[in-house]
Amino acid sequence: MNVTLAHTASKENSPSASDNDLSASLQSKVLACMASRSPIQIVGGNSKAFYGRAPQGERLSVLEHRGIVSYEPTELVITARAGTRLIDIEKVLAERGQMLSFEPPHFSNSAQPDVVSTTTFGGAIATGLSGPCRPYAGSTRDFVLGAKVLTGKGEILKFGGQVMKNVAGFDVARLMTGSLGTLGVLLEISLKVLPRHEAEKTLVFACDAQEAIQRMNIWAGLPIPLSGTTFDGGKLYVRLSGSAAAVRTARTKLGGELLTADADYWRSMRDHTAQFFQDASPLWRISMPAASAQLGLKGSWLLEWGGAQRWLKTSLPGNIIREQVARAGGHATLFRGGDRHSDIFHSLTPALAALHHRLKAAFDPYGILNPGRMYADY
Repeated sequence: MNVTLAHTASKENSPSASDNDLSASLQSKVLACMASRSPIQIVGGNSKAFYGRAPQGERLSVLEHRGIVSYEPTELVITARAGTRLIDIEKVLAERGQMLSFEPPHFSNSAQPDVVSTTTFGGAIATGLSGPCRPYAGSTRDFVLGAKVLTGKGEILKFGGQVMKNVAGFDVARLMTGSLGTLGVLLEISLKVLPRHEAEKTLVFACDAQEAIQRMNIWAGLPIPLSGTTFDGGKLYVRLSGSAAAVRTARTKLGGELLTADADYWRSMRDHTAQFFQDASPLWRISMPAASAQLGLKGSWLLEWGGAQRWLKTSLPGNIIREQVARAGGHATLFRGGDRHSDIFHSLTPALAALHHRLKAAFDPYGILNPGRMYADY
């Protein structure tokens, strides 16, 4: 299969003055590195430097490439430059009663809760990480409408648009989500936003892990407004979000104890400021079928997303973890800690690996953008 960009993008080799030369400055740096075949390390707020394999190359900061380009509350669409702080976007949306429903993490708060988050819009999209609402509202990728990208060839390309019906290059824009900057430098992103929930309550139940998995999966099949589920320390936390009537009815149906300060609790899950995440043990992110029985791997566990995402703190070797997870139909990522020069992400099948390399060759033929950040040979 040949990968071509010709029919999915519009090209801007000379950014307009309306960009205040921000894109042009980044473009010139990429062109210079392309000419010298020098690797580039793309940097935003640096809140997720721990994620993926160890970065290498000359730092290319997108922090100055910031600002909201357009926001149409009635159309539920926002477009912003990659260097824009995520908290600034969330503040603007909140003023109009709207939100990013996939709850992108702000990991920059993990070590110092009183420090203002430095997480950027581009970083949130490039990592593709979603918060507690992921299985109930959708992933980061689901809300991406379009993107402007600077490729490893020094070309500025536009994919997708600001409305759902614009399908030209739509999947290519989504392809950038979670690619860790290995396919291009994100310059602008357009996202679908949603209205904030009218009411929200969190219920707490005492149970063991297997009972929690069963409950989460049974309740996921009911017509109730689930928006978050977590099992930690012998307790199952269930968040309900929606209309006041729907939340009230679901609370009566499920029972449980009401959690006060629940917004703080879910923020601590999203940003990994909860006690579970506050040590230096290697942290594994395990994705598997939601209803799967708990694995017998030794360590400390926290379950999310109805059981589909499970966090494991352990000193076990990676090969043992991945073998057991694979047998259960899942995959494992060394999310934080451990050897960042080793394999971080689960190995790809030969077919998927070949597809990744063809995409890399199309967007970054000289391999200068975040080389090795996902896989050693990518």
